[in-house]
Amino acid sequence: MKGIILAGGSGTRLYPITKAISKQLMPIYDKPMIYYPLSVLMQAGIKDILIITTKEDQPDFIKLLKDGSQFGINLSYIIQPSPDGLAQAFLLGEEFIGDDSCAMVLGDNVYFGSGLEEMLENARKQADNGKATIFGYQVHDPERFGIMEIDKDHNVLSVEEKPQNPKSDYAITGLYFYPKGVSEKAKQVKPSARGELEITTLNDLYLKDNVLRAELLGEGFTWFDTGTFDSMMEASMMIQLVQRNSGKIIASPDLIAYQQGFIDKNKLRESGDLMKKNSYGQYLLKYLDKQENK
Repeated sequence: MKGIILAGGSGTRLYPITKAISKQLMPIYDKPMIYYPLSVLMQAGIKDILIITTKEDQPDFIKLLKDGSQFGINLSYIIQPSPDGLAQAFLLGEEFIGDDSCAMVLGDNVYFGSGLEEMLENARKQADNGKATIFGYQVHDPERFGIMEIDKDHNVLSVEEKPQNPKSDYAITGLYFYPKGVSEKAKQVKPSARGELEITTLNDLYLKDNVLRAELLGEGFTWFDTGTFDSMMEASMMIQLVQRNSGKIIASPDLIAYQQGFIDKNKLRESGDLMKKNSYGQYLLKYLDKQENK
C-alpha cells in the first residue's frame, strides 16, 4: 500500500502567519503539524509516502523530512500547481500509486486514541480486498463538513458535502483508504459548483459500487482539523495535557518507526541524542533505556 499526505493549499485562513510558512509546518504543541498525519500512515505500516506541497513550500518540507530514511521510510514529493480539490491528489499521484492500494491523509488532521492502529490495520486489509474506508467523527456542526449517513451496523448509506440539512452528525474526517485503481476512479470525478474535484464525489462512486465502509472514531478518540487558530490551539493544549498526564509521546515518527521495526535502536538513539535538550528527544532516550533494562 502507498500513502499520500496532501499538504498543499494556500492556508489563507491562517494569514498572516501562513504568508511565510506552510500551515503543515507550524507546531502543534511540540511537533510540526505534518508529524501527526505522517504518524498515522506509519502506524498503518505504510513505508512509501508521497507528500503533495506547493512549489514555494516544498523546499521546507524536504529540509524537515528529507527522504524519510531517518524513519526507515521512503518519502517522495510532488508539487500541487493549484488547490483544485482533495480528489486531485490521486491524479497528481497516479504514477506514484501505480497498481497499489492507497491511503490518503490531510496534512492538517490530527488523530489519536486507543485502538487506532487496529482500525488502520482493518482499513488496510479492506483496501487490499477491494473496499474503500472513510473515518467518521461525531461533531456538533455537521453542516461545516462532508457528512456520512450510516445504519446501525455502520454501513454507509449516503455521503454529502457540507449539506444544509445534514442526515447525520458524523463528519467524514481527512483520512481515506482506497483499493487499487483509485486514480482511474478519480478521473471520473467532475468539478463541483465551486470548481473543485470533491473527495465526497469520489466516495460516492465507491458507495454506488457498494464497496464503501466506515470506521467510527468513538469515545476515547480525538480528531482535529487544525485549519484555524482556535483548532490549532485546542489541539496543542490537548496534546500537552495527554502527554503530561500519560508520560507518553503522541505522534512521534521516530518512536513509531522503531515500534514498527522500520529502524533499529541505534537509529532511534541517534534521533534522541540529536534532540536531547528538549522533552521530545529526552522521551526517546528514556524509552530506549526502559527497553534495554527490561
